[in-house]
Amino acid sequence: MAVKWIGGHSSSILCLNVNTEGLVASGAERGELTLWDGGGTLAGQLQLPKADDVTSVVFSPCRPTRLYVSHGETISLLDVRSLQEPVECFHVNEEEINCLSVNETDSFLAAADDSGAIKVMDLENKKVSRSLRHSNICSSVVFRPQRPQSLVSCGLDMQVMLWNLQKARPLWTTNLQECEMEEHSPESAGQFFNPPLAHSLSVASCGNVFGCGAQDGKVRIFRVTGVKFERELEFQGHSLGVSQVLFMPEAYWLLTGGNDGKVLLWDVSSDIGKQQKSPAKSLQRRKAQAPASTRKDGKLSKVASNEHATVLPKLTIEHGEKVNWISCAEIKGSKRVLVADQSSSVSVYSLPEP
Repeated sequence: MAVKWIGGHSSSILCLNVNTEGLVASGAERGELTLWDGGGTLAGQLQLPKADDVTSVVFSPCRPTRLYVSHGETISLLDVRSLQEPVECFHVNEEEINCLSVNETDSFLAAADDSGAIKVMDLENKKVSRSLRHSNICSSVVFRPQRPQSLVSCGLDMQVMLWNLQKARPLWTTNLQECEMEEHSPESAGQFFNPPLAHSLSVASCGNVFGCGAQDGKVRIFRVTGVKFERELEFQGHSLGVSQVLFMPEAYWLLTGGNDGKVLLWDVSSDIGKQQKSPAKSLQRRKAQAPASTRKDGKLSKVASNEHATVLPKLTIEHGEKVNWISCAEIKGSKRVLVADQSSSVSVYSLPEP
C-alpha cells in the first residue's frame, strides 16, 4: 500500500525531483511548488506568479540548494534554503515548457517546449547558447551523465534525437514510426492508429544507454556508440501510453509509469549488450528467465512466466491512477519510488533491493 504525502498541494501534481540530500520538490497546476523532507513532512511552499502550471522541477546535480522550475514559458531559479522570490528568472522559450534538464557540471540548462524548440542556456553567461528543434511538441530532453555537452530528446513528432552542443543539427535521429513500419507487415497496419508519440526519456548512469516511453505502450532501449545510437531492446511495457521512464542509479533497473495506472520495475541488465551484430536478432522473442512478482495493495504475488515475453517486469505496482511523473529516492536506508498523478498527493512505494 502506498504511503501518501498530503497537504502540500490543492491541484494535480505534474512533476517531481529529488536532490542529492534527499529533499523532494513537487510542482503542480496553478503555480504550486512544494518541498518535502524524505519522510513526507512539508519543508517549504511557494506560489509562483501568474499561476502557470509547474511542468518541470530539477535540482542542480552539484549544488543541491539550487532548484530550476519551469512554469509557463518561464524558468525560475530558486534557493531552497529560503523559498521566496526567485533568485533569477529566464524567459527564453516562446511556448509552454514541458521539460528541463541540467548537465552534471551545472553549466548548461536545456528547456524543451510546445513549439518543438529546445533552448540550451549557458548558465555562466546566462544566455542561450543553442536553439535545437523538433517538428512537433518536444516532450523530453535529458543531458547524458559523464558527457556534459551531449543530450538526447524526443517528441510528438515520433523522433528521438542525439545532440552535441558543438552542433545545431542532431548527430543522429530515429523515427519510431518508421522503425515500426519496417518491422511489421501491411496486414498489421491497424496498430498505427496508436502511433509511437514519444513522451519520456531517461539515461542510465553509464551515459550510453537510454530508455524511451511512447504512446503505443512500448519501452525502447537504445545504446549510443560514438555519434549515433541503435536500438538494443523493445518491449510492451503498458497497455496504454508510457508517460514516464526512469533509470535508477544501480546498473540497468528501469522504472516506467503509464496511463494504465501501473508503475513497473524492469531489470534490463541481462538484455543490454547481448545483441550487437544483428538488429533483427535483437527483436527475437526470448523465453523469460524468471517469474516476476506483482504488488497490489501492498501484497506480493507471483506471476506465471510468459515464454513469449521478451522482458517481464521485476515488480508491478497497481497504482490505479494515470501517472504524471515518477522519481526515486532513498528514504530511511531503502529505495522508494515517488509517484505523482491526477491527485494532489504524492504516493510513495517501497522497492526491492538490487
